[in-house]
Amino acid sequence: MTSRNIRDRILQFNVNKSRDPIPNLLESKYAVMREDKENPFVFFRATCHLFYEDLPIASCFKNAPLVWICGDLHIENFGNYKADNRHVYFDINDFDEAVLAPCTWDITRLLTSILVACQTFSVKQSLTEELCQKLLHAYTQTLIEGKAYWMGADTAPKVIADLLSRKTEVKRKEVLEERTDLSKDKKKRSIKLDGRKAQGISEKKKQKVKDAMKVFAAKQSNPDFFKVLDVAQRIAGKGSLGIERYVVLVEGNGSPDENYLIDLKKSMPSSLEPYVIWKQPKWKNAADRIVSIQMRSQAIPSAWLEAVTIGKDSFVLRELQSTQSPTDHLKIEKWDDRLEQSEELMQALGQVVAWSHLRSSGRQGSAISDELIDFANQSQWKNEVMEYAKSYSQQVYQDWQEFRSDK
Repeated sequence: MTSRNIRDRILQFNVNKSRDPIPNLLESKYAVMREDKENPFVFFRATCHLFYEDLPIASCFKNAPLVWICGDLHIENFGNYKADNRHVYFDINDFDEAVLAPCTWDITRLLTSILVACQTFSVKQSLTEELCQKLLHAYTQTLIEGKAYWMGADTAPKVIADLLSRKTEVKRKEVLEERTDLSKDKKKRSIKLDGRKAQGISEKKKQKVKDAMKVFAAKQSNPDFFKVLDVAQRIAGKGSLGIERYVVLVEGNGSPDENYLIDLKKSMPSSLEPYVIWKQPKWKNAADRIVSIQMRSQAIPSAWLEAVTIGKDSFVLRELQSTQSPTDHLKIEKWDDRLEQSEELMQALGQVVAWSHLRSSGRQGSAISDELIDFANQSQWKNEVMEYAKSYSQQVYQDWQEFRSDK
């Protein structure tokens, strides 16, 4: 592992010129990382770069089959979303850090997240390890089957199906009412600047986004649908908090209740790039990397998923859905009170990750399915990732305590 100096390492990463953070939101990020004295999980979510700075590129972290990994795989980067076909699916939902790397990188970060979450709620160590083993077994058995499926309302286990059914019930109008204000004459909407989910931006930035959306709209079958009505800085995420990100209100089908919201997020180089020793494709830009890997990894991609360019920067565009609702992404809970559901959840997560790795196999350097099947039948690497995850979860706790005390 690298030398600690946690505060300096975090500041150096976040204040990097290429990230160009928004100052007040970056300070909010640091505050969130410190705020809960009983919860190191938020700190873990917000410091993906520390995990890979410390990860040894040796043994199973070097020799495992290469796959298209999420990169920042933790339990809250799974969730529900409406896809292009307007059906709801459960899948990995964040690919900002995605690269070509050993499959063990994804699995180890996910296992570490489970261990940190269980530590947060004082779940017994023996039970925590059982849950991790349940996930590992599901992942390997699914790889051995060698075929990628998907989780939709008709195919998901009950613990996931309950989330999917609630998501289906969330109507677009409810999202509009939550995030926008309707004028007194009820003829026009504007984005709600509440300081929690959105804040105001300069007219110059608004115009920049409007110009980019005109270019995007011109390529669509119905350009008027994407006519911009309002733009604001979106406040969301943990690791990406402070990055340039917009919520865009567009015309949609005309009336205020038929408006749509779009998420437009600046794309950054993956924080894994300095540690990846395997040749990567020559992407057009960071957004092209994110969108391309997400398209090949998810069974059905998120609605309107596309890479767009604004000046010298690239952004990922997608429909903004009710992602702040607890029905849309997994939240850590006191799992020992819901053991049967927790075991079912681990089974589901292991399957989803394996399907993602299988689905994107044999693409631009990733291992073919036969290699993944052979690897899944081996045993030594499973012990290695478990031992490392257990050890590193303790390191996360120590780093978090140090960061909280060094203000």
